[in-house]
Amino acid sequence: MAIKQYKPTTPARRQMTVTDYSVLSKVEPEKSLLQPLKKKSGRNSYGRITVRHQGGGNRKKYRIIDFKRQVEGENATVLTLEYDPNRSAFIALVQYESGKKSYIVAPHGLKVGDVIRTGADADIKPGNTLPLLNIPVGTFIHNIELYAGRGAQLVRAAGCMAQLVAKEGAFATVRLPSNEMRKVSINCKATVGQVSNIDHENVSYGKAGRIRHMGIRPTVRGSVMNPCDHPHGGGEGKSPIGRPGPVSPWGKPTLGHKTRKKNKSTDKYIVKRRNAK
Repeated sequence: MAIKQYKPTTPARRQMTVTDYSVLSKVEPEKSLLQPLKKKSGRNSYGRITVRHQGGGNRKKYRIIDFKRQVEGENATVLTLEYDPNRSAFIALVQYESGKKSYIVAPHGLKVGDVIRTGADADIKPGNTLPLLNIPVGTFIHNIELYAGRGAQLVRAAGCMAQLVAKEGAFATVRLPSNEMRKVSINCKATVGQVSNIDHENVSYGKAGRIRHMGIRPTVRGSVMNPCDHPHGGGEGKSPIGRPGPVSPWGKPTLGHKTRKKNKSTDKYIVKRRNAK
């Protein structure tokens, strides 16, 4: 996927780049696979802000993605490749031999008219979904299940891919994009290939307005606030934070502080941490 640049007709245009969507099908989304998406602006049921920096943005509807790839033993033909406002990757509309339609996260290289399949008998090619038991060691995969039958939870963002590095007993070892090595049940499904839209990380937004269109509100540094608003605030001019390390607005350590609970039950499945030397 290429990056599209514009002539510098304005200061924002000079810096702005966009993904080239010419490979996508210019069609309306499948209405039967849409759901309304109500804006919450980071507020809970009491109306209190629980997630900061959210609000506004363009209206959008949710596309129902088949992360479980439930239809096995049938070939599916790719009808369209589409943009999804709810995720960084592209999605593909596929139709099975039985006539059922569903959306999937499109792998890199998938084209309209391609045939994909789910099941242990599927070929090792991008878009096909198989149990890890039936995938050769060394294959690049995405959309990995953590628990068999629950649906894909790992490696779903644009351009991401993991690698199956070993299989031993009831578990397979997977190298995730973060370089973490993790054991996953050998019965869990995964999709062959790399997630589409690999140039997503290279896009330059160019102006603050584009971020507001996404529903993201401005983030203000704590050091420029008053002491009543943030622990880093106050002082004359530019002042140090006055603490051993940076903290959140509520005084909790942040910026590099590990938040994973100690002795978590799933620690036994992590072979190597992402930040291990």
